[in-house]
Formats: sequence, C-alpha cells, structure tokens
Amino acid sequence: MSNPMKPSGLDAEALYANLLQQVKTGLTGAHDPCIVGIHSGGAWLAERLAKDLGMTARCGVLDVSFYRDDYAKKGLPAEVKPTHITFDVAGATVLLVDDVLYTGRTTRAAINELFDYGRPARIMLAALVDRGGRQLPVAADFVAATVKVDQCEALRLQRNDAGQFTLTIEENHA
Repeated sequence: MSNPMKPSGLDAEALYANLLQQVKTGLTGAHDPCIVGIHSGGAWLAERLAKDLGMTARCGVLDVSFYRDDYAKKGLPAEVKPTHITFDVAGATVLLVDDVLYTGRTTRAAINELFDYGRPARIMLAALVDRGGRQLPVAADFVAATVKVDQCEALRLQRNDAGQFTLTIEENHA
C-alpha cells in the first residue's frame, strides 16, 4: 500500500482512469465476469466501468440498507434504491465496486446480499479510494488511492449530468 494522499489533491477523474486500468488488467481471463456496484457511488462507478469495458449487459446494483449490521441503530436512509441484478452470479467472477472503502461493514453487507443471488466463484473488490480505519478484515483487490481523512470527515463521490466524477470532503454527521 502506498503512502496516503491528502484528500485536497484528489482528482476523481484521474482516480477513475487509474481504477479502470487496474480492473481491465485484473479481469483479463476471469471466468464469466460481471460488475456489481454498491448504491450510490459504487453503482455510478460500476456503470461507467461496465460501459468502458463493454460489460453493460452484466452490470448490476446493490442497495445494502437492509443488510447492514447497524440497520436497527441507524434505520433506513432516506433514499433506498432497489437492488437490480438481472444475470446469474452463480459461478461468476463478481467485481464488487464501492466508491470509498472505510470500515468494511458496507462490503460485508454487500457480500451477504450478493449471496442471496447465487454463489459466485470469486468476488473481487474495487474501490476508488481506501481511507483505512477497517473494523472488519476487508481489503480491495483494486484501489486508485489511499487517503488520510479525519474521523469526523467523510469523502463523498458526486457525479454530474455528463457523468463526470468529483470527490469532496464533508463533515460526517453519522
């Protein structure tokens, strides 16, 4: 793992290009690959990766709201989206995509939900940014940058109408 970057210097489009190259190389020769993004930032990244890799027919989205271990404490977010996976994941190589890897709890919830759709042969994890602070033993196979962010701050991926990404730092109200 490289030295953490300062968040102020993050160019989300350059990070995406880095992640795309890693994923392209990493999926070469993978058995029956598909891409599944975690709502919302991971879903945006997954959709763009699928388009750039010619895999749009094998791209899906998960909303892990009901699978989180803190569901009872946090309740439902205001914007729950339906999970949308229209292909068979059983026996497939699934590229699970999230925007920011932090505690590992969202990844755990996504894997639990993914298994409701079948048993993949392999699950690989891609994240645009890894901010450390793991509470579960989760590591990304592909990550564009490792950054240091204060615990009271959150990294937020945003997408404009043209599909371009930006990353901002916001005060964490969770």
